Amino acid sequence: MVVVAVIGAQWGDEGKGKIIDELAMRADLVVRYQGGSNAGHRVVHEKGEFSFSLVPSGILYPDTTCIIGNGVVVDPKGLIAEMEALQEEGVDMSRLYISERAHVVMPYHFLLDRLEEEARGTDKLDGAQRGIGPAYVDKHARTGIRMADLLDVDAFRSKLSTILQQKNRMITQIYNQPPLSLEEIHGEYFGYGLRLRSYIADTQKMLHHALFDHKTVLLEGAQGALLDIDFGTYPFVTSSSTMAANAAVGAGLPPRSIDRVAGVYKAYITRIGNGPMPTGLFDDIGREMRDRGQEYGSINGRERHCGWFDAVAGRFVAQINGLDIAIITKLDVLDTFPKIKICTAYNLHGETIHTLPATLSDLAACEPIYEEVDGWQTST
Repeated sequence: MVVVAVIGAQWGDEGKGKIIDELAMRADLVVRYQGGSNAGHRVVHEKGEFSFSLVPSGILYPDTTCIIGNGVVVDPKGLIAEMEALQEEGVDMSRLYISERAHVVMPYHFLLDRLEEEARGTDKLDGAQRGIGPAYVDKHARTGIRMADLLDVDAFRSKLSTILQQKNRMITQIYNQPPLSLEEIHGEYFGYGLRLRSYIADTQKMLHHALFDHKTVLLEGAQGALLDIDFGTYPFVTSSSTMAANAAVGAGLPPRSIDRVAGVYKAYITRIGNGPMPTGLFDDIGREMRDRGQEYGSINGRERHCGWFDAVAGRFVAQINGLDIAIITKLDVLDTFPKIKICTAYNLHGETIHTLPATLSDLAACEPIYEEVDGWQTST
């Protein structure tokens, strides 16, 4: 038995999809353990190029069982569309299971995500506006809808009725928008439950049987460690824990079951959206990195900010996640650079520091201290 957790070790977009795809062919089970449809990646496979958002990419391998864990927030409409797109390409969905404990992203989550972002004015968090944050808010406020709730028409209606009264007060009284319809939401989402009924399961039980049978389990993280809700560049972070410690909780496994933690780094660093990035480059070098690396968001096509490798942030992530394995991707993007810089420390108000500051203002004030090495200037 081997259980491996794979995390992004930067601000996401490190190439986890390719690594997961390589490892998945040797895994018995692949489990997505956090996040939602705000995270996406493309996988180039012998069968073609595939886009994934919620479905684990291990679904491409006929002997691999795939699980969407209890730590994920699921947009059922988006999930069904993703499943149907994969089925049209000949991918078998019968090996996909969704935790009955996973929370559901509801229409009011999408709406409130947009309205709250608009209300921030110039202080926007610049998120994907896919309802992820509001869904996690409801989860922790104990007012969420879970996948199992979609399977009981009367219990679902009763629960939704209570929640929607609260949400509609916010929507109408705070944001001056028309209320949402109980009948429409109930009918639509109960329909999604019927469509997904055969996939919704006690995945925790499945995983514990897999451990007993000494199966190989791959735990697939979304986004990156520097977007973690606790240890990322708060508040420009995601709404879940992207750390390896959350892999066990989000999958439904005991912490000691994880044998190895692998962190995926890019040979340089990128970030999409707002928030400080000490080694960010807004010159020709940064643009060359973006063009050579095709650094555009897989969900919305937005340009990613690029910069030199940040070893300060990299060390921070390695320490807090207890990395056993570091995987470097996209070395080829730097093939033509005569000189390559690596940030090994920060200058913060005249003091040399070797860790990430906790406050946004301090991180924004950090100036990178570089070591420069000769580039290899050959194809990798």
